[in-house]
Amino acid sequence: LHLSPVKLAELHSDLKIQERDEISWKKMKAEGLDEDGEKEAKLRRNLNVIMAKYGMDGKKDSQLVDTNYIKDGTESDTLDDPRLEKLWSKAKSSGKFSDEELDKLWREFKHHKEKIREYNILLETVSRTEDIHKNVINPSEENLVKEEILHNKHRELKDKLRSINQGFERLRKVSHQGYDTTSEFEEPRVIDLWDMAKSANFTEKELESFREELKHFEAKIEKHQHYQKQLEISHEKLKHIEGTGDKDHLNRNKEKYAMLEEKTKELGYKVKKHLQDLSSRISQGLQHNEL
Repeated sequence: LHLSPVKLAELHSDLKIQERDEISWKKMKAEGLDEDGEKEAKLRRNLNVIMAKYGMDGKKDSQLVDTNYIKDGTESDTLDDPRLEKLWSKAKSSGKFSDEELDKLWREFKHHKEKIREYNILLETVSRTEDIHKNVINPSEENLVKEEILHNKHRELKDKLRSINQGFERLRKVSHQGYDTTSEFEEPRVIDLWDMAKSANFTEKELESFREELKHFEAKIEKHQHYQKQLEISHEKLKHIEGTGDKDHLNRNKEKYAMLEEKTKELGYKVKKHLQDLSSRISQGLQHNEL
């Protein structure tokens, strides 16, 4: 796959969560739950997203960039969307951003690109399911169940599209006006969650509690990013030492690299599990609004 150490650690975290969810689903199925197959269908969709994200779906340009922008230089990838390219170009030439702020803004743009890709994967899955459903001649109870599954998928699409539209509006505003110095959060995923939470059916007390949890979540992400950077540095150092022939030095650095790799995997899993839990809570709040 030719993945970087950080991408390999991210893949490990994603697959660990997928494995956890599949084990949970097998227990549900053994107890006679998930009769409509919605949980199983969601597991398949998640696996499709993972395969596309890491270039394992057989498509040439399917691999997504790192959610956490690490390497220097913001011209190493394209945004694949004329609207985003135009906003990014304006932001770069505006003079309103420091180098650090440009790096931060680039992370937001790349995160937005990833959201669009995930939405398109889900849309493709839903379209295939609809085509199969339309070709069924005799309606039955099973088909009614499939209609409910499709309804749930459309709701998921609606949530993702709402997030994309809110995210684009934020990028448009920041690109034109610069960063608000009073802004509470910096990490794109946390900003997304906070914007969605403010639209959900939360009481003031629940929203304040959610705000505090997001602060802890952002700190967890920052810690994960720190270890990702250290892992990249350790990887480069290891490649350099391998050429020197110093076995003792090499072994010491291999041990350090293995420690950093394991810690990065562990933190990546915790971040993604926490993100999954927070997203689920917001989704429930948004669904309650629609009832």
